[in-house]
Amino acid sequence: MNTIQDTMTLIKDEFSIFNEPQEKYVLLVDLGKKSSGLPPEKRTDKNKVNGCISQAWLIADKQTDDTYNFQTDSDAMIVKGLLFILQRLFNGQRKEDIVSIDGQNILDHIGLEGTISNQRTNGFGAAINKIQHELVA
Repeated sequence: MNTIQDTMTLIKDEFSIFNEPQEKYVLLVDLGKKSSGLPPEKRTDKNKVNGCISQAWLIADKQTDDTYNFQTDSDAMIVKGLLFILQRLFNGQRKEDIVSIDGQNILDHIGLEGTISNQRTNGFGAAINKIQHELVA
């Protein structure tokens, strides 16, 4: 299993081949299409990411080996792609590794700083905060 840092580097490499923001958006949409999403009955207020301009949901499931798996969904494909990045980073990781990550630096590290809007950046941060809060609650 890769570390969160290793996975961030892999994702950075995927985005680094694109110079134009529009090309990065296309990759985000493609990532969103890879997400399996959530069934309607799991799109509840409890699972909703507050602070996201689009509708977005996430669920954290603790596994028997003390790692976590996350399910995410959104009604906006770019947001769905951003949430899929979080799944890739955090699925199979332990709580202490997830909560120690500075979520505000993830977008910078993978090369999306200045590419996505402030609202989406804020929503991405809200999703990370929800994940970290749920794990320490």
